Amino acid sequence: MGHELVQISPTGLPPANESGLGAAPQALDRAISAARADLSRSSSGPRTFYIETFGCQMNVHDSEKVAGVLMARGLRPVENQAEADLVLYNTCSIREKAAQKVFSRLGAFRKASRQAGKIIGVLGCVAQQEGEKIFARAPWVSLVCGSASYTRLPELLEQVKAGRSRVRGLSLETGECFETELVRRDNPFSAYVTIIEGCDEPCAFCVVPMTRGRERSRPSERILADCRRLAEEGYTEIQLLGQIVNHWQDPSSARRSFAGLLSQVAEIPGVRRVRFATSHPRYFTPEIVRAIENHPALCDQVHLPVQSGSSRVLSRMRRAYTREEYLEKINCIRSARRAISISTDIIVGFCGETREDFEQTVALLDQVEYDQVFSFKFSPRPDTAAAGFEDTVPEDEKRRRLAELQEHQRVIQLRRNQALVGGECEVLVESFQPRLQQAVGRTTSNRVVNFPGRPEWVGRYVQVRVTAAGPNSLVGVRADQALSGGVGAPWAIATCTVDGRKATAARRV
Repeated sequence: MGHELVQISPTGLPPANESGLGAAPQALDRAISAARADLSRSSSGPRTFYIETFGCQMNVHDSEKVAGVLMARGLRPVENQAEADLVLYNTCSIREKAAQKVFSRLGAFRKASRQAGKIIGVLGCVAQQEGEKIFARAPWVSLVCGSASYTRLPELLEQVKAGRSRVRGLSLETGECFETELVRRDNPFSAYVTIIEGCDEPCAFCVVPMTRGRERSRPSERILADCRRLAEEGYTEIQLLGQIVNHWQDPSSARRSFAGLLSQVAEIPGVRRVRFATSHPRYFTPEIVRAIENHPALCDQVHLPVQSGSSRVLSRMRRAYTREEYLEKINCIRSARRAISISTDIIVGFCGETREDFEQTVALLDQVEYDQVFSFKFSPRPDTAAAGFEDTVPEDEKRRRLAELQEHQRVIQLRRNQALVGGECEVLVESFQPRLQQAVGRTTSNRVVNFPGRPEWVGRYVQVRVTAAGPNSLVGVRADQALSGGVGAPWAIATCTVDGRKATAARRV
C-alpha cells in the first residue's frame, strides 16, 4: 500500500544478522527431524503461537485474522517467541532488500528451531516471492504460505501437525477472500476491515500483483455485517482496507458503489470515524468526495498516491494517468464543502527520471500542498517490469533528490500545521506517554496531536485546542482546560520542543 508502514517487534529475540543461513549442519538437521517426529507423535500439536509482523496495514490485519484462525483451533497467543510452539513471521516485500531482511530474521529463529516441537513458518509477500528458496536457505522452516493461500491455512497447519516438512501454500489462483469467523483485534477501539484483496494494476515498480494475486472483492453485506458487529462491540473507528480500496466492486446482487459503501458504513450507529486506504487516482470519483461531504463520520482525509509529478515518468511507471488528470482529482477534493486533508506517496529516482522530471515533482508539492508525503527512492523489485529497465539514476543522486524533496515538503507541512494554532479539533486518543504525562492521538484529518492527559483517556474522543505546531505533529491542551486548568492541576503556557524546534505549548505546572 506504500504508506503508514508498521513493524510489530518481538521481545526476547536476539538482533538479526547476516550469518547462519547456509546449508544446515548435520546436527541441526537431526534436531529439526527430531522436532518434527516429536510433533507427529503428539496428539495435541502446537498449543501456543507468536506472530511477528512487518509491513502495511493489510499485513497487520492479515496477522489479526491468522491469529483468529489459530485461536479458533484452540491455540493460545503468547508474548514472545520463546514461549511459543508455533512462530510465524508475516513479511513485506515493498521495501528495499526485503528478502535479505527476512533471511536475517530467520537466522535469529535458528536457535529456537532446535527446541523439540517448535515450528517456524513464513507468511506474506516475501513468502510468496521467495517460495522454495526459503526452505533451501533456512531448512528449519516448516511452513511457507503467501497471503493468497491463507484460506488454506487450517489444511496446511494439519500437514505441519502431522510432521510433514516443507509445507507450502504458494498458489495465486484463487477467487476467494480470506474470511475468518474469529479475528484477534490488537486495538480495542479502532478496527481494520478488508474489503478487497489483490491487485490488477500494471504498475512497473510494484510487486503486489505477483505476491497477493488478482483482485477479489468481498460482498457488501458481509462487509456491513462486520462493521455493525464491530460497532456493537464498542469499536468507534473503522478503517476499510484494500490494495486499491476504491476499486472495490460489489460482487453481490446489491451492486453497491464504493461511495455507497462508504456512506452506509458511516451511517452505522456507534461508528464515529471511517477511514479508507489506499486509493488509486484512476478510480477516484467525485462521488467519493460527495460522500465525505455528506457524512461527518467519514474522515476529512484522502490518501491519493501520485508517485511522480512528471507525466513522462508516470507513463513509464504505467500509472494510467497524467499529471493533469491527477490534478483534476485534487481540484475535486479541494472544492469540497469542508476541508479535506490530502496525503500521497512519491518515488524519486525512477528509471529514466531526469532533473527536469524531478523538478516537476517538487513543483507539484507547491501546487497541491499536501499535508503529508511518504517518499522513497526507487529500488527495483523482483519480477516487476521495472526490474528489466535500466536504472539510470545513481544512488547518490537518488539520495540527494529524496533529501531535497523531503525538506521542501517539511516547509509546506510546517506552514500548514501552524495555520491550525489557536483552533480546536477532535482527537481520538491512541496512546499515553507516562514519562511525559502526554496523551497522543489523531484528528479526523490524520494529524498527530500531543497534549497533557491521563492514561484512562486512551480510546476516548477529546476536544483539543492547538497551541503549537511542527511539521509532523501538533501540540495542544484539552479545550475545556485551556483557560480554567484541570486534570487535578492548573495549566500554564510554556516552551517545549516539537520536531526538534522550540514552540509554545500548554503544560501542567
